[in-house]
Amino acid sequence: MNQSDNLLAAFVRHYPFQPATAYWRAVEIGHVVAQPFPKGKGLDLGCGDGKLTQLLAAHVGERTWIGIDLDSAETQLARETGLYDTVHTVSAAAIPEPDATFDFVFSNSVLEHIPDLAATLREASRVLKPGGEFLFTVPSEAFHSCLHGPILPGQSRDGYLRDLDARCAHLRYFSEADWAEVLAPCGLQIARVTRYLTPAQTRRWEVLSRLTAGLLFTLYGKRKRPIEIQHALGLRRQGRRLPKPLARLLASAASIGAPAEAGLAADAPDGSGCLMVLARKI
Repeated sequence: MNQSDNLLAAFVRHYPFQPATAYWRAVEIGHVVAQPFPKGKGLDLGCGDGKLTQLLAAHVGERTWIGIDLDSAETQLARETGLYDTVHTVSAAAIPEPDATFDFVFSNSVLEHIPDLAATLREASRVLKPGGEFLFTVPSEAFHSCLHGPILPGQSRDGYLRDLDARCAHLRYFSEADWAEVLAPCGLQIARVTRYLTPAQTRRWEVLSRLTAGLLFTLYGKRKRPIEIQHALGLRRQGRRLPKPLARLLASAASIGAPAEAGLAADAPDGSGCLMVLARKI
């Protein structure tokens, strides 16, 4: 298996109940690890259950990690990974760490969910050392246009997108220029932007999501997000993993029919669904 296949199998092993998320994360982390990753002491902003960063760390090497997340159920799981020196259950707008503490801040598919973005960016800048790096991934301004859209008769595309954004808790889809504008007042300057999740990959995620999280969201009356449903069903407990052979089999099934040119870690063209942004504190 190549690195892309290994990443997908690893995410499927940890999240067998989330094949769409596993696919997205394999593309995402494949892209992250294909480029230099910051060294030193890092803040994992929006660490969730810590499994993603645990898999990332296996590829980028040893770092010192502090985690923060608002969800107490998730931070308890993150502590159980053993990856983090400390895990805080707090808002990213009030990080309980001193000024200039971190060499880098990493935030993976988090900033699109945060209502008070400006306060979060100010805090990320505050805890960074001068010259420190803020590396984050987010859906791009092209995300909606990458999607196939509704398949049910009579459903409007606008309604479909509103439901999808509610299910995913997506609040914004910024372009590179948008990010430059909101980072600058916080003393953060963009050093590099790359794109990932091609339109073909985005639609593959959409198909998998439609059949899993999308179905659950509908069955629960569109009142609970998938992560809330997973906690309620006890699916997110630490230590639950599929056997490796079964994870590889399911990963292969998730990739059936995927375009050959859209390798999971491939560089994506303009108009792709996500951005990886590296900003530095000036």
